Amino acid sequence: MDLSTARSLYFSSSSVFTRWTSGVIVSYARSWAFRVLSDGLKSDTRLTIIDGDGEHEFGPTPSKDSPTIVLKVHNDSMWARILLSHDLGLGEAYMQGDFEVSSLKGLLNLWLDNRKSLQGLQNAFSSTMASYSAVAINALGRQTLKMSRIHVEVSYDVSNEFYQCFLSEDMMYSCALWGEEEGGVRGDLTHGPKPGDLEAAQLRKIRHLLRKARVRPGDHILELGSGWGAVAIEAARMGCYIETVTLSVEQKTLADQRIAEAGLSDRAKVHLCDYRNLPAAFEKSFDALVSSEMIEAVGVRQIDTWIKIVDWALKADRATAVITSTSCPEFRYSTFQQDDFARHYHWPNCHIHSATSLAMAFQAAAPGKFVLASLEDHGIHYARTLREWGRRLEKNFKGDVVAGLQKKYPHLRSERNLRAFKAKFEYLFVYAEVGFARAYTSCNCWTFARPENAVELCS
Repeated sequence: MDLSTARSLYFSSSSVFTRWTSGVIVSYARSWAFRVLSDGLKSDTRLTIIDGDGEHEFGPTPSKDSPTIVLKVHNDSMWARILLSHDLGLGEAYMQGDFEVSSLKGLLNLWLDNRKSLQGLQNAFSSTMASYSAVAINALGRQTLKMSRIHVEVSYDVSNEFYQCFLSEDMMYSCALWGEEEGGVRGDLTHGPKPGDLEAAQLRKIRHLLRKARVRPGDHILELGSGWGAVAIEAARMGCYIETVTLSVEQKTLADQRIAEAGLSDRAKVHLCDYRNLPAAFEKSFDALVSSEMIEAVGVRQIDTWIKIVDWALKADRATAVITSTSCPEFRYSTFQQDDFARHYHWPNCHIHSATSLAMAFQAAAPGKFVLASLEDHGIHYARTLREWGRRLEKNFKGDVVAGLQKKYPHLRSERNLRAFKAKFEYLFVYAEVGFARAYTSCNCWTFARPENAVELCS
């Protein structure tokens, strides 16, 4: 039995012994957390915790303008979750409704602001769990063909109707690019979101990627990671021919439908296959390759294979690859990456590159075959994208969307399970927004070109 399984059994068991030990652990965990919070909150924000024993204040002496986060505990097991799983445990406690908070964003900002002084919340058990998870993801988490298919089912095959309830109309599940027309990256905060803003920003991003790929009418494009067909449709409208690859049955079904409705089936084709099983006819066939936030799922142990396939598919002379991905700053980057909320509940075993690590991986896997033509940082654009998704989820998660989920997944007929399912995405959107807004994480766009391949005629 691994540590993760043991932790899960602890929270699901109802034996007399477990209930007794649970009480002991919760009491210890609460006392320990309060001690750490008493000494560990150094930022201006105050934290008020309300539980069965009253109100408890943490943080510096409040001034007139000091913000306060109010957290109300509904189930003391949240302390055990944090004791056993640190920040992952906080996310699980939110999903299970163990607490409510005046501002989830404020709470996560507080956590990030004080992460060094709150190291005491990470005990020997949670540190061991984190180290074990990093080794397991690296050594055991090979993205085999079978495992890749399972991970796609977890991440994208929930239901098309569910993703439609919070994504833009083109269903791009990746960072948008905000322009002046939408008020920029804070336009929703300064002027309020307007209908069509997200759609305009996502279309701008798609066109930007195709522009970076240097495609022209008649070019052949390979896309690794189809999504629901938005990039393929726009590329076909530009006069290109595109072959796009996905492992998601749900995505292929809807992408095929949308491509047909747009009258573009002669220019865009969706393949249900792994990138390692591409048709032999694809070899050296493409003028450009585009991959939008798919490479995270490749995993650190398969990245060489993925890059070699990019090289295999692209023409040897004039060809360009444009890749976007969530990224990690160099000072925190490691090939050993611990389990966290996003990996645990949304994208199992994913690996986040740094801006330079992916460039070096290209040189190692395909030496002399590519030059890094450009590198962009889109991180500041992601925070608003996530806020837009969160607003749409809150507005549209009802009626037919919920009924469809409950029909497909009977366990969601339980109000508790349904709330946890929705909270899993609510927490992800805020958790990620805080990281992008603070540059704790980013989103890069790499353009790799064949050597001696100028962007345009200049002489």
